[in-house]
Formats: sequence, C-alpha cells, structure tokens
Amino acid sequence: MVTVRARPKGDQWLCEVSVDHAGKLTRHVVTVTKADLERWADGTERADVENLVARSFEFLLEREPPQAILANFKLSVIQSYFSDYDTALRRQ
Repeated sequence: MVTVRARPKGDQWLCEVSVDHAGKLTRHVVTVTKADLERWADGTERADVENLVARSFEFLLEREPPQAILANFKLSVIQSYFSDYDTALRRQ
C-alpha cells in the first residue's frame, strides 16, 4: 500500500511517501515541480500531486522492490532510470 502526503514548498511540492509492502515499511520524500505536473498530472491541486506520486510509485513497484527506491528524489529522475516512465505516465 502506498500513502502520499503532499505539501507545497515554494513553487514545488514535497511529498512524504510511505510504502507498506509485504509487512515492510519504507519512507521516501519526492519533490514534484510545476513542469512535472504539466507533463504527467491532471491538475495542480494537492489531490492531483498525490495521485501522480502514487501512480509513479505503482509504476516503480512493478519494476523493483520498495527497498530499491531512492529515499529522496525528484520525480523527473524516474525517467532517467526507466525509459518507459514518460509513456506510462504522460497525461492523455
């Protein structure tokens, strides 16, 4: 289960993410920029940010265990590791 709590920080969002997977809990901090929202989200409200980050973690968890996910990262870095992220998350 993925839980995301977003809070604004300047013109970005900081998201605290908890992943409970097979009884093990990991925590992550993800920075989401305005450009990230324009590219991958359906809006700019807190719920839109949290939804984008949750979908991003679902994407990551299909490819690696939660312990392999960086503890602190910018959302856009995911596409550096997984070339199919942009296609999978791009707004329709």
